[in-house]
Amino acid sequence: MQDEGSLPAIGSLNASYSTSLTLPSSYLLLPPVARKAVSDVRRTFCLFVTFDLLFITLLWIIELNVPGPILDNLADQVIRYKFKSSFFDIVLLAVFRFLCLQIGYAAFLLKHWWVVAISTLVTSVFLVVKVIVSELLSKNAFGYVLPITSFVVAWLETWFLDFKVLTQEAENDRAYVAAANADRGPMLYPRPFSDGQFYSPPESIADSEEFLDEDGLRSRPATSQEKEYIKQGQDAMTVMENILAQEEHWKLEKTSETGDSVYSLETISYGKIFILKAFMQCPAEFVYQETILQPEKVPEWTRTVTSCKILQRIDDNTMVTHDIAGSVGGGIVASRDYVTVRRIERRQNSYFSTGVSTNHDARPPTDRYVRGENRPGGFVVLKCISNPAVCTLIWILNTDFKGHLPRYLIHQALPTGMFDYVGQLRERIADVNPYLRQQLVPTTGLLF
Repeated sequence: MQDEGSLPAIGSLNASYSTSLTLPSSYLLLPPVARKAVSDVRRTFCLFVTFDLLFITLLWIIELNVPGPILDNLADQVIRYKFKSSFFDIVLLAVFRFLCLQIGYAAFLLKHWWVVAISTLVTSVFLVVKVIVSELLSKNAFGYVLPITSFVVAWLETWFLDFKVLTQEAENDRAYVAAANADRGPMLYPRPFSDGQFYSPPESIADSEEFLDEDGLRSRPATSQEKEYIKQGQDAMTVMENILAQEEHWKLEKTSETGDSVYSLETISYGKIFILKAFMQCPAEFVYQETILQPEKVPEWTRTVTSCKILQRIDDNTMVTHDIAGSVGGGIVASRDYVTVRRIERRQNSYFSTGVSTNHDARPPTDRYVRGENRPGGFVVLKCISNPAVCTLIWILNTDFKGHLPRYLIHQALPTGMFDYVGQLRERIADVNPYLRQQLVPTTGLLF
């Protein structure tokens, strides 16, 4: 009996290879290096916080010189302080922000936004109240400049921390973990499949450089652009195989009520990759037909993809598609569109489909959708050798949604979207094959 957390089919395939193959240099995981105590982007943030204090103080000193002698004005605003007429409390507010942020993010190196959220909230509430009830606006131009400047700088600090500091440091942490994992254990990487292990679609020649016309007939050699599409598909397949070979480094993220699991893998090149593994109580050919062979029909049965058009068929194994993805996580991730080169391969006891973003003249970016980026990923359908009536589906989701979305929100929403997709796939297969409806319920263990 196989361990339920392993990939038996992939494991059996890997066992047939004697040595590993070197990855292209762009996909190598580098060994971990010495990490700085304070990152460059965090140090820049702390300098900006210091600038905030100095700039507000400088504006206040200039304001003290405007109406009369600086010492008399200083005594009026500090010693004889009045909330309605003094600017001194705005300077103290800058001191408050400086102390909070420097202690939190320079001394304690916090990796959460709650400190800057509190400082910005206190600043905003105080300034709104002061502008409403004070007499500052009737004094001089500084009655406008100091409150507005303090308000804007406080919100700039919030934006800088949330979208620059924390995001960049999270990327650095993922890269460090990935490099550490690579340093602890070698990456398994299979040699190319032999002729006996690889099966291209019927009556096709794998990796042919001949072009298919609209009737599917070979008419002429492939152009340089078509060869580039083919190469992009082959490179994406190489990366996806490498991801599969690193199963020991997959981290369990979430498990659904039906027994499906979503894992993650930290990589230097792509950050966090999500991997869904689902046991399907139906033959592998049914899953292959719905998810891989007929991509243009996927929108008929899932809300995850609202449209899929085949822009160009390159050869028997390669095509270029335009996909529009539905929103994920209740609208947290809005609809995106993608232009993707897909490569399909049938191998012994498994089906592979990989994809990676590309460019195509038929679908340039538009203002209607945010153009997302599909990094190397795709689907693998593993046959069960001992029971052809069941199979395992693996979905590698390696996507940059672009836009200005916080990564932690995307990472929370993606597992739910992946579970929804595989649930809709089961419904589709059950609708097409009604006799399987009672069987399409995942179990927790499987004999291979």
